[in-house]
Amino acid sequence: MSWLAKLYDTYEQAQQRFADAPLEEQIMPISHTPQTAHIHVRLNGAGEFLGAEVDKQILVLPATEKSAGRASGLAAHALADKIQYVAGDYEAFGGVKKPGFDLYLTQLKAWADSEFCKPPLQAVLRYVEKRTLVADLVEQGVLHAQDGTLLTEWSGEGDTPALLKLLPKQQGKIDQGAALVCWSVEQPGELQSKTWLDPELQQSWIAFDAQNGGSAALCMVTGEELPASDNHPAKLRHSGDKAKLISSNDSSGYTYRGRFSSGHEASSVSFEATQKAHNALRWLLARQGHRTGDQVYLAWAISGKAVPDPAEQDWLNWMTAEPEVDHTVDLGERYANNLNHYFNGLTGPEQLEKNEQIAMIGIDSATPGRMGILYYRETVAEDFLARLKQWQLDLGWWQRVKLDDKNSGWRICAPSLYRTLDATYGDVLKSSESLKKNLVARLYPCIVEGSPIPRDIMNNAFHRAVNRVAYKSDQNWLWAQNLGVACALIRGYYKRTKIKSEQKDYEMALQEDYKSRDYLFGRLLAVANKIEQIALSIGDSKRMTTAERYMNRFVNKPSSTWLTIVSALVPYQQRIFAHYGESFERAYTLKLAQITDLFAEVEQYNSDKKLSPEFLLGFHSQMMWLEQHSPVKGQWQPKATNKTEPSTPQTESV
Repeated sequence: MSWLAKLYDTYEQAQQRFADAPLEEQIMPISHTPQTAHIHVRLNGAGEFLGAEVDKQILVLPATEKSAGRASGLAAHALADKIQYVAGDYEAFGGVKKPGFDLYLTQLKAWADSEFCKPPLQAVLRYVEKRTLVADLVEQGVLHAQDGTLLTEWSGEGDTPALLKLLPKQQGKIDQGAALVCWSVEQPGELQSKTWLDPELQQSWIAFDAQNGGSAALCMVTGEELPASDNHPAKLRHSGDKAKLISSNDSSGYTYRGRFSSGHEASSVSFEATQKAHNALRWLLARQGHRTGDQVYLAWAISGKAVPDPAEQDWLNWMTAEPEVDHTVDLGERYANNLNHYFNGLTGPEQLEKNEQIAMIGIDSATPGRMGILYYRETVAEDFLARLKQWQLDLGWWQRVKLDDKNSGWRICAPSLYRTLDATYGDVLKSSESLKKNLVARLYPCIVEGSPIPRDIMNNAFHRAVNRVAYKSDQNWLWAQNLGVACALIRGYYKRTKIKSEQKDYEMALQEDYKSRDYLFGRLLAVANKIEQIALSIGDSKRMTTAERYMNRFVNKPSSTWLTIVSALVPYQQRIFAHYGESFERAYTLKLAQITDLFAEVEQYNSDKKLSPEFLLGFHSQMMWLEQHSPVKGQWQPKATNKTEPSTPQTESV
């Protein structure tokens, strides 16, 4: 019950912290439920019908414990409800479902007869007692009937009426009785006519509902003897969500038979505790939950203060200034300093305290009515932020990102969860929701706990990145994006792996003295790729280079494939010589020779042994270095512009 207790505490804190916030930002009061309304009915203070219109909106409405969690059977909400409940003439108009008007009216009268009654409540009661709602709505053209019977399908001329478009079909039929009605009561001198926005009416219902609680039992959340809840809230992820986290209503089946005589013997939660905990969860999910279909992950501070989202789309808000061009500068140190500056700004008197409680939860539903907790952890803000910072440090790499509406560029950061999924499986995820959810469930602990990167995820990203020909001609941006993500996963894998022989800490900048065979082959391919790109740009050609086309084969048979690529380079080198001069072309040729000389043994260079993912780190690091440097009079110099965009070479006099 730890998660319930933390959510209960969150409700208490958030209720105070957001007491003065706009109503839509406040946490939902207890004894209420979110519902999708379809029809807005306006009354005057005497309970007379003024008008109605189709108006679909999600509202917070008074509800009983039973009605808030209803899935089947009749249980009326307190004030606003479906036509099936609030219309006394629903059955007379051929209502499809069993009417619930008597239940609704009895409950409404009890509230109106109590000490908590308010004038708008009396007006609604006077009107519904007339039992003319369906007739009035048909006359207004909101509901639609023929020969005194509500239509279940539209076969008339013209467009389908607005309400019939909004309501779902069941077995090809529409039940207009499923339309939910909300009330406005217009009274002289009252500025707020909408009953669902009236705070006095909300508190009136809460006080009345509290008098009708169940039998007292020990609450496992508060530790007090309080009226126990038999029906726990649903609608956590959206207004149509019927899945519940707590359910024990099968007294005739096998839920607890043979072990307990009632569900309360297994665990009892008070009405107040379950209402507050579920309302807090619903509020948090709407504000900051990370959704993958019906699967949701959430991290929050018990105090209600803002926390970074571990699955945030892009961590670029802290990297405001463009990185310097010189790739020889220790990028890792500069990146770490930027991270420290950002995360230090998240703690302080007005922000997260170091020992502040943080909770993380993941939920999903296997069936429409049952929801389960996939993941739950508790920590303190200091450790939580340290894990997020470590994720950024361990997987920090050049990422191709959108800087604004028109421009893209390279930034150093860890890839977002979304980019990681896309780089790992691509379009396959569009047709496999279960695979996507599984990947999120496996990667989330890597972000918030510092767990090792799964090898299969890293390998998939690597193989997609080196398979350049699988990308369409207009998807160069996607390949560049996936290159960055794959390199981040590779770097993170070797940094965090538990296999000691594989543990390595790669630098973000190009390691020019690093003599690993796989890394060097990656560097060679990057230089060859750049040479051909420059030559093609002279003729304004945008086709794929030989290095890109042979990339996948190069990984499997590097030495023999390299001979093919080198042979294809000759005419491109000649074109560069003719256009930019000898010293410019010679700088690239010397760069190839310098890298080749770093191979420790000739056998390494001549071997066709398959390359490891380390190859991609060498390729991408060299690629970025070449984007940021250009030969001037035969010497490599940082480019004058402070950008990481591909650009044409700097020309020189020969």
